[in-house]
Amino acid sequence: MAGRPTTIRRYLLNRTLLFSIIGFLLLLLVANQAYQSSIRENARQVAASVAQNTFNSMYLIMSQGWTRAQLESFLHQLENGRQGDSFRIGLYRGQLVNERFGNIAQAEPDQVLRRVLDSGTIAAFDRGEHLRYLYPLNASENCLACHTNARIGDTLGVIEVEQDLSSQLQLANRNLLYYLLLLSPLPLLFAFWAVRRVSLHINDSVLHLSRSIEQVQSLSDLSRMGEDRRQFRFCEMNSIFGQVEQLADKLRNIAVDKDLLEFEIRLLEKFVITSEVVRDWREYVNVLMLDINRVLDIYTMFSIFKVDDELFDLEIFWLHPPSPRTRAMMEKAVLARLRSQDSFFSHSEFKLHHNLVQGGGEVIIELDHKDIELQTKSLLVETPKIGGIVGIGVQADIVKDKTKVLVLESILSTLLNVVGSVKAIYKYTRDLEYYATRDPLTNLYNQRMFWELLDYELDRSRRHDYPVAMLLLDLDNFKSVNDGYGHACGDRLLTELSLLLKQQLGNGDVLARYGGDEFVIVLPEAGLERAGEVSERVLRALDAFEMEHDGSMLKTTCSIGVGIYPDHADNAKELFMFVDNLMYRAKAQGKNRVSLPKEQDVADIFRDMSEKTQLVNQAIEQRTLLPVFQPILPGRGGEPMAVEVLSRIRLADDSLMNAGEFIEIAESMGKVHLLDYIVMEKAFAQVRDTGYGGLLFINLSPRAVLVNDFLARVNGLVAQYRMVPERVVFEITERDTVKSMALLEKFIRALKDAGFMLAIDDFGSGFSSFHYLKHLPIDFVKIEGEFIANMANDSRDMAFVSSITQLAHQLEVKTVAEYVETAEVLALVRAIGIDYAQGYHVGRPTPELASLVEGSYETISCDD
Repeated sequence: MAGRPTTIRRYLLNRTLLFSIIGFLLLLLVANQAYQSSIRENARQVAASVAQNTFNSMYLIMSQGWTRAQLESFLHQLENGRQGDSFRIGLYRGQLVNERFGNIAQAEPDQVLRRVLDSGTIAAFDRGEHLRYLYPLNASENCLACHTNARIGDTLGVIEVEQDLSSQLQLANRNLLYYLLLLSPLPLLFAFWAVRRVSLHINDSVLHLSRSIEQVQSLSDLSRMGEDRRQFRFCEMNSIFGQVEQLADKLRNIAVDKDLLEFEIRLLEKFVITSEVVRDWREYVNVLMLDINRVLDIYTMFSIFKVDDELFDLEIFWLHPPSPRTRAMMEKAVLARLRSQDSFFSHSEFKLHHNLVQGGGEVIIELDHKDIELQTKSLLVETPKIGGIVGIGVQADIVKDKTKVLVLESILSTLLNVVGSVKAIYKYTRDLEYYATRDPLTNLYNQRMFWELLDYELDRSRRHDYPVAMLLLDLDNFKSVNDGYGHACGDRLLTELSLLLKQQLGNGDVLARYGGDEFVIVLPEAGLERAGEVSERVLRALDAFEMEHDGSMLKTTCSIGVGIYPDHADNAKELFMFVDNLMYRAKAQGKNRVSLPKEQDVADIFRDMSEKTQLVNQAIEQRTLLPVFQPILPGRGGEPMAVEVLSRIRLADDSLMNAGEFIEIAESMGKVHLLDYIVMEKAFAQVRDTGYGGLLFINLSPRAVLVNDFLARVNGLVAQYRMVPERVVFEITERDTVKSMALLEKFIRALKDAGFMLAIDDFGSGFSSFHYLKHLPIDFVKIEGEFIANMANDSRDMAFVSSITQLAHQLEVKTVAEYVETAEVLALVRAIGIDYAQGYHVGRPTPELASLVEGSYETISCDD
């Protein structure tokens, strides 16, 4: 955390004093060490000289011959001759001398002395203030005349010199401190002089800059800010002043005067401002009010939304809790203004809703009638804008400030669009979230939600060790209802049957519409006995069911397959395939019945599944997989033709097996990406051979995301068959996505970087589709076919498809309508503005691309 601010001068003085003290101490320490080192070195030299002189004296006496009495007198003089000064000299005889001339009285040598006697080398020891110097007496050739038992180089003795250095060191320290103290004021004086000069120059620069800033009183003053510019002593100050001038230039470029502000306000009224998807639009408006109050004091804001021709919703937002009296007066004043004679709300009814931005606290809004009447500003429009909003208003104490009123008008015109957009997004979000989990026709769970709930129940079953039953229902002869009475009648029949099925189930049971006329039921904690009871109850209910249509009574039956987890499968996919086989077995046995699994049935079904597995393996090994091409009709001129590549397996009888019968098996085997390679290669070959020049839509399996060499293999096929990557559109499906969004995003961007185009398949079947649209570089959205097929008979589906189309167009993404089965639906697709149409009315899949290259399907019109 930063300390208290200070002046530059004080900062420099403090640091100068601190560094001077530190420098003085460092200098004292270094000089003291240098002095002591010099004294100790000098002491060693003196000790060496004394030892050498002592030896010379001994040699002179010995060369003349001396008696034992003379020796003892010499040693006595050495021991006592220098007791009054700092030196002590001693002589130690070695063992060879004692052996030749006999022992004398001397102190026992210590360990250091013995090492010198043994090694014959000079040794000096500095122990604090005491110096000990040992000089060995090594035998030379002259010494052998007397010391007949020695050899040249043997150590005959040691001269020891000890010196006390304490008085010399103390004197040196006192002299050093004295002279340094005499010199210490000089650096401080120089430092203070330098700080003063620096401070004067900095203060002069800052003062000049402050005067230049104080002269700026209007927008025009900014241009004159650098006219009296001069060079300062320091480059840094010149740089700061230059940056201030650049800031003035930028401010002059972005600042606006009142006239320009008025122009900007009028321009803002023409724009509709969108927003991110919000969970609660009222909470979003609360946040807006808090943001606005940072600039303007607004106590209350209200918005009006059209519900129908005579009913409006009036939402009033309060910054703080109002008093009951203020609340009643505000309601009365707003309603009186809306119902005035010149207002188009004069005969309308209003539903009032109050919202509090900041609850609690001691702040209470208390206004009088005059404040509310005079300080309320509103903006009303006769034609509802996005989200059905027709009016916006605020109550604020700024009406006397004309500039703030202009700002307020700008805010109101913007808020009219923002609040309307947010509420519209809120409504669309709720619808999208609902449709992401529900079938739009029957309001039952959809296929995506069924798989999530099934996985959840199977996980609970594994943890708590109880069975789970699954029932798959398929209506018998439902196609005849659609063909004989029309799709509207068939949709009504499915809707009523869904209500009937709900009545046969308990609260914890799961009912979903899997697709078309197929329904699936999951019974938690249920074995085969309860599954059979529920199945028989469903059959009896359908047997008693009748629906009136144009004077006729319609009846229907169903075939049911039943399976139990974990008795008949150990995962969701295999359990569904098992039940699906039993359901088709019920149809084969005469329909309108339940097919419960028996031991032999279980074996037969698993044998059939094994045969399909072998068939998939054979299709991969023998490359019997075939691509078929379904045309995709451009909705308007200028769009390229397109086809979708679908997978088929050619059987022994030359018939084709649909992908729905083998894709899940290939996925469970982990080989679905191999099927992708075969289909792509054969499709690319037909494109090359036929000269097809349109777009090629190819389904991308989730396994491809996990295969490391997928992109390399695809690029190799593109190069081999001379394909243009920009003509290949890979489809990803929300239902089949991988769990790692980061891995998927990396893979998709790699495809995009390679030049390929991308599409979201079954858009709207899951809410994650919108997440993909936001975060991935998508080129096409293929709208979920169930919405397309039903939009001619269901206004909700029509609204949903319209919303997706508008969103895609705003994001510059192309749209494709799936399940276009009739001319009526094709006409609606074109009317809404969808770019492409796909379905049996446009064209059925064909293995021959050449028949589509001729362009026959492009001639289909709304009247076909």
